[in-house]
Amino acid sequence: MINKDFFQALEDLEAEKKIDKEKFIEALEIALTSAYKKMYGEAKSATVKINPDRNTIRIYSYKTVVDEVTDPDKEISLQEAQLIKKSYKVGDIVAEEESTKEFGRIAAQTAKQVVMQRLKEIERGIAVSEISEKEDELLTTIVKRIDNGTVYVQISGSHVEGIMLPSDQIPNEKYEVGQRIKVYVKKIKDSFRGPQIQVTRSNIGFVRKIFELEVPEIANGDVKIKNIARDPGNRAKVAVYTDKPNIDPVGACVGNHGIRINTIVSELNGEKVDLILYSDDPLEYIARALSPAKVLSVETNESLMASRVIVPDDKLSLAIGKNGQNVRLAARLTGWKIEVKPESALSSTSQSNEVKDVEYELVELDDTDSFQSFDDLEEISGDENEE
Repeated sequence: MINKDFFQALEDLEAEKKIDKEKFIEALEIALTSAYKKMYGEAKSATVKINPDRNTIRIYSYKTVVDEVTDPDKEISLQEAQLIKKSYKVGDIVAEEESTKEFGRIAAQTAKQVVMQRLKEIERGIAVSEISEKEDELLTTIVKRIDNGTVYVQISGSHVEGIMLPSDQIPNEKYEVGQRIKVYVKKIKDSFRGPQIQVTRSNIGFVRKIFELEVPEIANGDVKIKNIARDPGNRAKVAVYTDKPNIDPVGACVGNHGIRINTIVSELNGEKVDLILYSDDPLEYIARALSPAKVLSVETNESLMASRVIVPDDKLSLAIGKNGQNVRLAARLTGWKIEVKPESALSSTSQSNEVKDVEYELVELDDTDSFQSFDDLEEISGDENEE
């Protein structure tokens, strides 16, 4: 039943498919044991042992030594046991080798089916183990099929399929079978169908990894991404900074003649990207986050994590954005609640009263790149009180 060619096939299987031979032999032993029991009865206690070093397979049945036999499949009398070995006593387990020649065609087919199933499970386990290391990574995939809006992709270098739900797709982006696309591995989870690899192009992690791919200074850590806010398919705001005085973090992301940022925007299917220079000063950071709008002043209330921003009347719609998109993304990026007001809405008197009533801190700004620091607040407040 088992010959040298069989064991050579195991060696080839281990080399070609990178399947641990010991795990396969374990699966095969379980399968053949199952087939043997199916042939002779499930009640029979038996096990199959494969020895690849000696190119042998042996089947052993087990019976417990008893005074009186009530279950012939599992028990043997003391008298019969001592004919095999005189030292046997009641309670011992007697192992007897069975003839493999009695394995019939049906048993072999059953074993084959079980083995193939286990083989698939082992392959899938190996594939999932490999891909689990790719979680939170950017991968190149090929669109395999599209079903009711869900895109199934083949992950390069593996037999694993990724699932991209409609909510994980960039709105209005079209996909075609055979198309190569980059995806971000969001989550690997188990389901009743087996492990599922959830991939996305709408996650902010996708934007982060695209920047790491296209901007070497981000990849090597010279430039860091502080935060990302995104409305997939429409606009993203990316706050960057550096500890290196000789590096311009925004310029590094833009690239020579805008080549880097253009590549990123193209990968995001035309999604607009605002690059924001991060600042530890919340006044400065909030003002910059409202780019491309010009900001005249910023008030903050740290206890409420709220801010009020004054912009020129003709820049109000730009600061707020379509359907509030710009100010909403700025709030997500900075972590501050932001209220935008036009310059004409507040008189100097009402501004002074607001500051006094709710203890806002007010700093006047000439433009979004020139700000007074918190050190000037007491002086500003003092001047207002004297007036």
